[in-house]
Amino acid sequence: MPLRLVVLVSGAGTLLQALLDARNAGDLAADVVAVGSDRTDAPALRRARDAGVETFVHPLRPGDDRAAWDAGLAATVAGFAPDLVVSAGFMKLVGPAFLERFEGRMVNTHPALLPSFPGTHAVADALAHGVKVTGATLFTVDEGVDTGRIIAQEAVAVHDGDTAASLHERIKVVERRLLVAFVNQYAGRGEA
Repeated sequence: MPLRLVVLVSGAGTLLQALLDARNAGDLAADVVAVGSDRTDAPALRRARDAGVETFVHPLRPGDDRAAWDAGLAATVAGFAPDLVVSAGFMKLVGPAFLERFEGRMVNTHPALLPSFPGTHAVADALAHGVKVTGATLFTVDEGVDTGRIIAQEAVAVHDGDTAASLHERIKVVERRLLVAFVNQYAGRGEA
């Protein structure tokens, strides 16, 4: 039986698409059983629906009780019985209820070589600091911001004339490859 993945998204869904493409090509030892988002308008939801994957939306609105939101998200995701939860551009931090339920079974990618340049502006921060090498990191999600245990990293050279957009596109290629490789590895051994 293939590994069961729930993928959490907030945006375009290029990481999700990498998983779906690998699955469709027979190159993924897993099945994406559900895709969830905090945004009803996330283009990634359309990608999932087009691929025949069940979707759900779990928004966090201003003034909502964050602990209740977190517990609700944990319960919704648990309903799909995932072996692994993938944060693929999900722009919300999960909390204690979620982390307790999926401890060690949630992974995320980041467009920098952590612990350098955590947060949402990693690519721009790397350029601003003038680094010659940045990269991509795959890590387990914990209670911090981009502070979980590093699973895999790969360097990406910064080219003269790079913009945040051009550099980020090259990093995304690496992130997709790291994620697909890890899912296959995880399917073989069952641990993040």
